[in-house]
Amino acid sequence: MTEGEGVPVTRMIIDPAPGAEILRLDRVSLRYGGAEASLQEVSLTLTAGSFHFVTGASGAGKTSLLNLICMAARPSSGTLTLFGQNVASLRPDDKLQMRRRIGAVFQDFGLLDHLSTFENAALPLRVTGRKLTSYRSDIHDLLRWVGLGNRMHTLPPRLSGGEKQRLAIARAIVGRPDILVADEPTGHVDREMGVRILKLFAELNRQGTTVVIATHDQDLVARAGKPVLHLEGGQLVQAPETGS
Repeated sequence: MTEGEGVPVTRMIIDPAPGAEILRLDRVSLRYGGAEASLQEVSLTLTAGSFHFVTGASGAGKTSLLNLICMAARPSSGTLTLFGQNVASLRPDDKLQMRRRIGAVFQDFGLLDHLSTFENAALPLRVTGRKLTSYRSDIHDLLRWVGLGNRMHTLPPRLSGGEKQRLAIARAIVGRPDILVADEPTGHVDREMGVRILKLFAELNRQGTTVVIATHDQDLVARAGKPVLHLEGGQLVQAPETGS
């Protein structure tokens, strides 16, 4: 496979039907400790296969919204429904299974420096107990697709910022997530690499993954031409019509 050409077909088997409701926030607020709410009564519905940007100034609540979507935070009030289930009512084992349906790429990458590129990408499969022989070729295909085919045995400290970003993306999608969230995915790379990363997300979306990207990069937003969720002071002040 040519690097950057086509998503490995086995990666993207998506359960929800296109257009089906995949996430709903009903008057959700999020407060950390006794601080002022970082999100205030946000109501939002996303459908399977949609693509949205989340915009707003620093402190507007972009990362908080992504944390809710990927279940890294729980609402202080209101209702969060994922895949048709109220998250607050899930048992711990059910929450773990649901988290595996969501891929996340955050600004700190979260790579393990003592593991190779291959091992970092394969980690979500390894922790589920799968044998190496069942996914080795898939990881090779995936790393070629994100342009890391010649860096499979390299440790993260020897990767560039753009390479680390693409490795974080590969790890996030290796489990075939229904939803992918990314926080400032082009913040560590130059314009050319930012465009390439956007193309990777667009290809994932064409294969059926719901994509939500938080960004300050208005040029990236304009280039993609996708719906925007705009936050100001923790409130959602701009959103496409329900189901977009």
